[in-house]
Amino acid sequence: MTVTGPQTTAARLVHPAEPGPGPWHRDAVIYQVYPRSWADADGDGVGDLPGITARLRHLVELGVDAVWLSPFYPSPQADAGYDISDHRDVDPLFGSLADADALLARAHELGLKVIVDLVPNHTSDEHPWFAAALASRPGSPERARYVFRDGRGHGGELPPTNWSSAFGGAAWTRVVEADGRPGQWYLHVFDRRQPDLNWDHPEVRADFEDVLRFWLDRGVDGFRVDVASGLVKDPTMPDWHGPLRVQGVDTDGRPHPARDQEGVHEIYRAWRLLLEEHRGDRVLVAEAWVADLDRVARYVRPDEMHQAFNFAYLLTPWRAADLRQTIEASLRANDAVGAPTTWVLSNHDVVRHASRLGTPARGGRMTGIGADDPQPDGPLGLRRARAATLLMLALPGAAYLYQGEELGLPEHTTLPDGARQDPTFVRTAGAEKGRDGARVPIPWEAGAPAYGFSTSGRSWLPQPREWARYAVDAQRGVPGSTYELYRAALRLRRERHLGRGDLRWLDAPEDVVAFGNGDLVVMANTGEEPVPLPDGARVLLASDDLPGDGTLPPDTAAWVVPA
Repeated sequence: MTVTGPQTTAARLVHPAEPGPGPWHRDAVIYQVYPRSWADADGDGVGDLPGITARLRHLVELGVDAVWLSPFYPSPQADAGYDISDHRDVDPLFGSLADADALLARAHELGLKVIVDLVPNHTSDEHPWFAAALASRPGSPERARYVFRDGRGHGGELPPTNWSSAFGGAAWTRVVEADGRPGQWYLHVFDRRQPDLNWDHPEVRADFEDVLRFWLDRGVDGFRVDVASGLVKDPTMPDWHGPLRVQGVDTDGRPHPARDQEGVHEIYRAWRLLLEEHRGDRVLVAEAWVADLDRVARYVRPDEMHQAFNFAYLLTPWRAADLRQTIEASLRANDAVGAPTTWVLSNHDVVRHASRLGTPARGGRMTGIGADDPQPDGPLGLRRARAATLLMLALPGAAYLYQGEELGLPEHTTLPDGARQDPTFVRTAGAEKGRDGARVPIPWEAGAPAYGFSTSGRSWLPQPREWARYAVDAQRGVPGSTYELYRAALRLRRERHLGRGDLRWLDAPEDVVAFGNGDLVVMANTGEEPVPLPDGARVLLASDDLPGDGTLPPDTAAWVVPA
């Protein structure tokens, strides 16, 4: 049987191009900076805001439009800063409010938008509100800001529900009352040091609206909303009989009682109005781990948020049929509400895709990789990661990059257990290795202490010895390097307006994802055999060297212009 290249005339339109210029977020490429692992300016081994400011030009040279900063607020750091004790300040570990202002000013001077994390589902157990709740009696106004309940059983010794924490173990912790007796239980969907707020309480809503105004007035361009689907809980507090700690539906079709409840949408409609009161094009981004793409799209209806992370795409295996299905379903769901689709392959909560795609599963959800686990195929993973990135950056919509992926960084899969800090590792007694492997400080200079992350050579997580070859200075200006591939892809994406383009499926071999975007043909070969490129096509960019015989090798992607 003769295998031919994509038939560029046999196209099926899935997504139309957007007419003319529009709001920046609809086609932006946004780069996530994890502050403690980006750059350390004071030598204590933990990244900080001055370190970020000093390295912002890297993002300009890379070619992104905006930067998203993970939390830098005051926190006891029980969950790497996602346990916040004050939402209106900067933790001394990362600097000061003056440093935050300087970072915003420098980013805007360089033409970069800045999105900051907002964590509204819970606070730290060291937040003044929670300290007041513990010091108060059951039923008090102070406790009403959180989710306190009496226990079940004869003496209230059993948790109020059977819910499990996302980090392992029970989602409830019992407190000791002022008189020394065991008392009520409080809900923590994550670590016990992260008590969930009660979003039915008007004071909680008012306070977070004030937090939004505080940072908007300082000049931030938007908020990435942590656990966006989880703020409102089912008030009946039913037990959960679905898969343990999996986002999905219960046995009778209901969503998890602590996820994707109708009440969250009222909150985001109010926030959208608040943002529109401020000058400038400010955005809300939903971190909504919801399995159904149509339900995710409800978060980005015209009067709610502007973007929602496409976790379905992140979790899609490196197989053409699966990719085509997820891409089409994503575009159709978001187009139905007039929102851009927001693509992503890696972030601080998942195994880096340069390692994830090198496993036999070719991707999917993983709970970390340790030294005793089967190790990914590094070269294969990187080859697929480069191809997957080229495919993603050609899709219409917005895209997110995670720091270090432009260097081809793999997961640190041999991180010693004694160095791990993720509460998931602790709460599962090591059964899940957790997220630390994706959070290791990135390498800037091959020959410098801590690879240039810190002048002192200190690093809050140990960096692998072999990471020198991934350093920025080892790749800058080197043809074929992953860094230069990203730069070229981002330049062409901007020049050809791919983020605002259309998507037309092209007839192609079974193992190939092939589509048109404008006059560009995009091909990704997920199979095991080479496939032909379109006859006479001119290759603009390929994820790896092409053999010169008019074919696309396995695990390779290319952007071509047909003859």
